[in-house]
Amino acid sequence: MIRFLQPWWLLAIVPVLLVAGAYVWRQLRRRDYAIRFTNVELLKSLAPRGLGWRKHVSAAALLLSLLGLALAMARPSIDRELPLERATIMLAIDVSLSMEASDVAPTRLEAAQVAAKQFVQELPPTYNLGLVSFAKSANVLVPPTKDRSAVSAAIDGLTLAEATATGEAVFTSLDAIRSVPADGANELPPARIVLLSDGFRTAGRPMEEAASAAQAANVPVSTIAFGTDNGTVDIGGQLQRVPVDRLALAQLAESTSGFFYEAASAAELKRVYEDMGSSIGHRVEPREVTHWYAGFALLFGLIAAGLSLVWSSRLP
Repeated sequence: MIRFLQPWWLLAIVPVLLVAGAYVWRQLRRRDYAIRFTNVELLKSLAPRGLGWRKHVSAAALLLSLLGLALAMARPSIDRELPLERATIMLAIDVSLSMEASDVAPTRLEAAQVAAKQFVQELPPTYNLGLVSFAKSANVLVPPTKDRSAVSAAIDGLTLAEATATGEAVFTSLDAIRSVPADGANELPPARIVLLSDGFRTAGRPMEEAASAAQAANVPVSTIAFGTDNGTVDIGGQLQRVPVDRLALAQLAESTSGFFYEAASAAELKRVYEDMGSSIGHRVEPREVTHWYAGFALLFGLIAAGLSLVWSSRLP
């Protein structure tokens, strides 16, 4: 979409329109004069043969040249999306024992690792990316960085542990976001937490407190409920069901202005990450295209001059 950085200069179009109107008026006046001269055969013999329609072509080219110059004065631009240089994404992955369930092949954790690494590789290189793992507690495995290889290696090294501290994952991610260098800014960088979990919170601070903290920091938390309700794991020799707590994860996302997703397979999780990667945030910057309009004006100016020289041996 074209917009103008100095739109008041669009008033320069008015004189161009006046010139166009004067030209049309002049041509009509000349036609009226010709009609009054009733001896048409005598007029043809006295007046030299004119340019006919060709004179209007060079005039139109000249007017288009003037129009292009008038529009160029208003500094036309088009908007383009650029990744936010300080944008920070914290990826928080649940490594509780329930992630060993094989209802998502080969296991929930292994499928999550594959999809997470692809998400890491597809993020814009200007984003900061960090990794938090959480079970009974939450730990920053990789602080926000642009080094994608470090994050991918940490994802490969995820190991399972007991309990699920979902709220702590949010608090820990917020602390990591605050560690991003300010670079002269007086506020936190544009940030988002992407939290993947498959179970109910069993440890740490409540998710309601975590949601309030994220709200206060203006950091949306997007959540992914990963797995199926039929998942089971062997814990201490006993087979236990490990359903997904969709309601709590949805409420966390909704209360922080994030997005809630469900992924019951590795393929669905991959699609979720692709969707999130394309919507995490950009800044819109106008790109000035004045040179396009100046080039347009130059082109039609040259056309007007060339046609006029060829057809009348003079400049318009």
